[in-house]
Amino acid sequence: MSRLGPFITLAAGAVLAAGLGVASVTATPAPKTAAGTTPAVPAPEEPSAAETTATASPTPDRTEATTIPKADYGGYVKGNGGLIAISVRDGKAVGYFCDGKTEAWFKGGEAGGKVVLKGLGTARATATLGDGRARGWLSVGGGKWRFTAPAVVRPSGLYRATALVRGAKLRAGWIRVPRPGGGYDQVGAAFVGQDQVAIPKLDDERPDTPVTVAGTAVSPKDVDAFIEEMR
Repeated sequence: MSRLGPFITLAAGAVLAAGLGVASVTATPAPKTAAGTTPAVPAPEEPSAAETTATASPTPDRTEATTIPKADYGGYVKGNGGLIAISVRDGKAVGYFCDGKTEAWFKGGEAGGKVVLKGLGTARATATLGDGRARGWLSVGGGKWRFTAPAVVRPSGLYRATALVRGAKLRAGWIRVPRPGGGYDQVGAAFVGQDQVAIPKLDDERPDTPVTVAGTAVSPKDVDAFIEEMR
């Protein structure tokens, strides 16, 4: 089981379009650990006023007119307790958000250090990239929150797996961010069709190690393996 465990859909009857290229928003109940308690994702420290108002400068290896070849970010959503992951590859951008109650997949693009992402319905995310961070706003299910997501490297980041289970589409997503004291915070959700199923924890050092979801062995993929499929 993941640290934040399984999830159920946000809107009854919402149908996820086929393929990895469709963003989704689903609501999920708070997960349970083996002891029956709900683990909490630690909240980030409050950013300073200067941090929240300053305009992030571009990274040294590009100009405002160019796109970022490759970057991955993961961090906490302020006032929400959830996690967000954003990945950029040559102007294409994808994202995933989960807070233990709601999840959302996003797709979009990056140009000049600005990322614009769209999800299902009114779900949106925007970010400014610079100084090794993605800073921006997230809007999902009527809520709006600010986030700061530092740059991350494997085995942190965003992972996804899909399969067919008895003729139904299985999809699972995970976000992993490093803890200051070591290890990782992880959140995710898994569904077979529109039915919530248990989601396992990924291996700390080899997150692409196969795991079993709904009785089916799946291999989690990092962003490089699925970003082109999200059209």
